[in-house]
Amino acid sequence: MKNLQGPPRTRLVALATLVLVIPLLIRALLGWSSVYGFLSDLALGSALVLLLHRRRWWLALPVLLAWCALWVASSELVSAVGRLPTTADLGYLFDPQFMENSTGSGLAHSWVAVLPAGGLLLWLASVWHSRGQPSSNLPRRAWAIPALLFAIHWAGERMVPSDADQWRQFNLPHQLLSAAAGNLQRHAERWAGNAPSVTPLPSAGLAEHDLSGQKLLATPGQARNLLVITLEGIPGAYVRPNRQALHSRFDHDSMPKLSQWAERGMNTPDYVLHSHQTIRGLYAMLCGDYDKLANGTPKGVELLTLHQRNQACLPAQLRQAGFTTHYLQGAGLRFMAKDRIMPHIGFDAVHGVEWFSNKNYLKFLWGKDDRAFFEGALDYVGQLRQQARPWMLTLLTVGTHQPYAAPDDYLQRYPDPKQAAVAYLDDAVGAFLDKLEQQGVLKDTLVVVTSDESHGIDGVRLASSWGFNLTLAPEQSLLPPIKRGTYGHIDLATSLLDYFALPIPVALGGRSLFRDYDSGREMIAYTNAMLRYHDGKGVLTECDFQQRCRRYQSSGFIADQAKYLGLGDSTLGAQVSALADVLDHSLLQTPQNLSYQFGGPTAIQLQAHIPNDWADNLIGAQYLEMPEGSHTRVKVKVRALDRQHAAYIQLKAKEREQDVQLGLPEAIEVTADKPLEIEFGFDNPIKRNAFSFHLLGYGDGKVEVSDFSVITALPGEDAALEEMNDGQVAQSS
Repeated sequence: MKNLQGPPRTRLVALATLVLVIPLLIRALLGWSSVYGFLSDLALGSALVLLLHRRRWWLALPVLLAWCALWVASSELVSAVGRLPTTADLGYLFDPQFMENSTGSGLAHSWVAVLPAGGLLLWLASVWHSRGQPSSNLPRRAWAIPALLFAIHWAGERMVPSDADQWRQFNLPHQLLSAAAGNLQRHAERWAGNAPSVTPLPSAGLAEHDLSGQKLLATPGQARNLLVITLEGIPGAYVRPNRQALHSRFDHDSMPKLSQWAERGMNTPDYVLHSHQTIRGLYAMLCGDYDKLANGTPKGVELLTLHQRNQACLPAQLRQAGFTTHYLQGAGLRFMAKDRIMPHIGFDAVHGVEWFSNKNYLKFLWGKDDRAFFEGALDYVGQLRQQARPWMLTLLTVGTHQPYAAPDDYLQRYPDPKQAAVAYLDDAVGAFLDKLEQQGVLKDTLVVVTSDESHGIDGVRLASSWGFNLTLAPEQSLLPPIKRGTYGHIDLATSLLDYFALPIPVALGGRSLFRDYDSGREMIAYTNAMLRYHDGKGVLTECDFQQRCRRYQSSGFIADQAKYLGLGDSTLGAQVSALADVLDHSLLQTPQNLSYQFGGPTAIQLQAHIPNDWADNLIGAQYLEMPEGSHTRVKVKVRALDRQHAAYIQLKAKEREQDVQLGLPEAIEVTADKPLEIEFGFDNPIKRNAFSFHLLGYGDGKVEVSDFSVITALPGEDAALEEMNDGQVAQSS
């Protein structure tokens, strides 16, 4: 260091400021302060100083740009959904359209981008100022500093483990490197034959339904109809009776109007959401089964290949009992194949944003703002009440999905768009329930208010798994205001069938919310990259991305605090992961040899241009899993329905949101007389996760995507698979 003078020293100071000082400042300002977090930042920052100090600027710059982007991604995703990004999320950073749409052309913490950007400009200025002047070597023994810091972090995590959120304990690059190292170690142990033998925990208590409890109602429920209201991303902590029952230290009254209604109904404070992502939450609550407790093809998509298990889902069961069944959401239906999945599980009528004739109160990228949505939903309920048959209606809002829908006056009253959107939803759903009561709907309709997933709350324990279930029934006086016990989305279908005294299919899991049980029960969830398992006997096990497990004494699943019992043994993480793997294959025993059909006879109206690759996808072939060693074949047939105009079709593919080149033209002209018919294939030398197709179109008129089949099979078996499934793969009803 003594030979380092003038501009070269300035360059070193600028680099250290960028990768050491600024991260510590950001962490403190975000409120992510913890000893492990500061250690992580110091360890990575000192390693970057040593690695990049003498590198040419054009080699160091991409690394520093990526480092800055990861900090911005971390702060934004934690703010939006309460978790760190995963490797599957990183590709979003390189999709400008998705980033613009998800942030609403703004960031929740714009200063997090400004600080590293300023530091980066300072470093570039120092590089320019010191050009032509060689930088002295830093002593090799300096590498002992990051090595020692990483070692202290590693040892501390094991000797004095913390239950703090991962973003408080790691910066994102350190977390990703730790996960990769853990995976590499496990692969090496399996390759060397040294992996410990693992006996999966029994899954019967999780997968089977249990009606052994004492009924709360002596006779079948008095309600004639069923209304399920699903609020996008809302945690259970936002509902006051839940906070009070669990003595939560979170005291922000985020949804006072919903809380007022909750005080009139039956609430389940210990209510577990099993995963992230809307389609997974809807599958769990409507089909009585855990969705994937990891990444992989959502079970709703897998269900399209099965023609018996779908009949066990709640809408199909109610339809068999004489109900008309309806699904209405505020966004488009095709993304994540809800236009296929919802009819397949038994909904007679399935509608998205195209159904609404009333105008939005504000422009929102993903669909209807919540006030406009509930005003339209009230009209839908009015139409259902005119029919003679009983009905089921499931609603799904979209306004509290980032970038969040809130008018200017709400944005001025609340500190950030997320809280403003939650308040706007609270007013909208409160007004909707008020109108239902005024019109007499609550006298003959069972109303359940819940959420599809939780966007989490920074600093609130298990907030990413904490859901809620508010039940409003005609016989409310016979139901307790607080339903004790652990429940979750796995229980909803069984509970509602039990209320109507209808048979419970063997395939459904869960307990009934309309019964009291004397014993605890098992429960499992995968949120915020943590796999959590409660044994029903007072012990909650929480396993992180390294399969390192902590054990807590907790009577239920969701609790404000829990007594730490210590680390699990070396096999516990593998046991819990093996249990999750068994549950992941409840529909398909193996991901090999799959055939999906995402086409159908629906006429799709095109726009003059493609505003959004995500919301305007013409098909729902997203987040597919393709096994190692398999081959995937895709067949596409699209024709224009308007003879007066041509349509222009694009087909894109992404793996973990990274573009995959298919070798197709930028845009293909399609007419009524010249339909698009293509077929292509590709090998999967390694397992593919989160593989998505984006079929996009623009022009005048409408098109029909009559065929979009994706066939994945082992070499030599795809022809037999296609023949076996010919005419069998699911399309919309």
